[in-house]
Amino acid sequence: MIMAEREIYTDDITIPNGELQIAAHLASPRGEGLYPAVIVFQEIFGVNSHIREVTERIAQEGYVAIAPALFQRQAPGFTTGYTPQDIEVGRNYAQQTKATELLGDTKATIDYLKQLPQVQKEAIGCIGFCFGGHVAYLAATLPDIKATASFYGAGITTRTPGGGAPTITRTPEISGTLYAFFGMEDASIPTEQVNQIETELTKDQISHQVFRYDKANHGFFCDQRASYNPEAAADAWEHVKQLFGSKLTKT
Repeated sequence: MIMAEREIYTDDITIPNGELQIAAHLASPRGEGLYPAVIVFQEIFGVNSHIREVTERIAQEGYVAIAPALFQRQAPGFTTGYTPQDIEVGRNYAQQTKATELLGDTKATIDYLKQLPQVQKEAIGCIGFCFGGHVAYLAATLPDIKATASFYGAGITTRTPGGGAPTITRTPEISGTLYAFFGMEDASIPTEQVNQIETELTKDQISHQVFRYDKANHGFFCDQRASYNPEAAADAWEHVKQLFGSKLTKT
């Protein structure tokens, strides 16, 4: 028996963070009740159609999902595709971000979620892809984040947005559970970096799992990219559902 798809509603909203108004895509289940919440962190391509679809897909699983624009300071309203030229533009904006601002925007997003009447205020997680996978690792250091899914976040072991010690040095600050997903054909994240991330998570006794996919490249979860790997994407999605279901859903 195939279950009917959960009915959701969507909206494009703004999240206040001081004088900054952060554009965001919101998706939520219809119907009364309380739901856990998940923040969706974009790739370098903005809150484009793929990220909006992922946000809505998460809502259909029974979560209030929200995707804040990470380049609001650099390029309000920016979205693009996946051509080499698009990649260069997106990378340029990503290089202008700072960890302090990204974390501040995440805290503002958490505050926004907490004021929504349908959100379980103690059940908030996050998921991110590409640049957003790195941001998700940063966000995992916030005490409100109980579960994190980080997909192919490049540079975690070598740098942090805006400069300073690499993001991996903040691993001891993670208090929730973190799942990390990597394609073993991803030239931007060598195997030794994947191993280093797992080593640090283990050393710091962080609840975690690291998933490695042979024959999968960077961006393997995105069905709009040439690197899409349906088998790896399907397997990763099952793990994401297990993570959020076990850590965010009341039993």
